[in-house]
Amino acid sequence: MISWNDFEKVDMRIGTIVEVNDFPVAKKPSYKLIIDFGSLGMKKSSAQITTLYKKEDLINRQVIAVVNFPPKQIADFMSEVLILGVIMKKEGEVVLLQPDIKVPNGLRIA
Repeated sequence: MISWNDFEKVDMRIGTIVEVNDFPVAKKPSYKLIIDFGSLGMKKSSAQITTLYKKEDLINRQVIAVVNFPPKQIADFMSEVLILGVIMKKEGEVVLLQPDIKVPNGLRIA
């Protein structure tokens, strides 16, 4: 169990994917994403979502991400945020979490 104070330390925000590129040197099939978090600016992330999502379908999609983890080196790419999703046990794929109504980029998840 974690405390409420622990949970409050995790900074989850809404962002909009503005750029998607292939990531051929990643160990598992992945995309390189650029996400607009409003006043927090543009952030980079790597996501293993190539089976369920086409690049063109991700542009302008809002996602939820943790923005206060330290950057993580993935192959030749520095991932700055962790996009959140649901792991489908049977298929092992990730379904992205997103708001059901478009909201301003950078809003904090409560």
